[in-house]
Amino acid sequence: MTANRPTRDEALALLKEYTTTEPLLKHALAVEAVMRHFARRQGEDEEAWGVVGLVHDLDYERYPAEHCAMSRKILTEKGWPEEYVRAVASHGWGMFTDIEPQTPMEKTLYAVDELTGLITAAALVRPSRSLMDLEASSVKKKWKDRGFAAGVDRSVIEKGAAMLGMEISELIRESILGMRDIAGELGLAGN
Repeated sequence: MTANRPTRDEALALLKEYTTTEPLLKHALAVEAVMRHFARRQGEDEEAWGVVGLVHDLDYERYPAEHCAMSRKILTEKGWPEEYVRAVASHGWGMFTDIEPQTPMEKTLYAVDELTGLITAAALVRPSRSLMDLEASSVKKKWKDRGFAAGVDRSVIEKGAAMLGMEISELIRESILGMRDIAGELGLAGN
């Protein structure tokens, strides 16, 4: 780690040490891309935001019953900066932890984590199977169908958008733009 700041390569290696399933790895990449997009948009530290997005579900595959708590333990033992550890833990606020998102990075991670799953599902049911022609309005239509991507907790996305002072449609649009940056890696660049 450079001056106690993990690099993306170190974060990716750590993620792959604890996560082997392709859907979870793709989810981590999607959240990383969206976090980087929002960091650029807000003039924040893109590398820090991306690394946090990449490892946010570090413990989920191995320790689902201890989600966020085990990530906190692992990252602390590895000497990661407290701001990174806290951000990762705060994305489970109200579900797995009592750590409420406070910083812009924490609030953004909380808002976009579930949303990337909904966007991915919406892209996969399109004839193009692509993010490149996916619009926020299409995701909003799917949003209303509670049977669609039923595992996505829309109330978390709503709370996150409110924390950020954003309309849901804007949050969706910006998240799609972030995911488009790595559409190929996500398998969502089209047929």
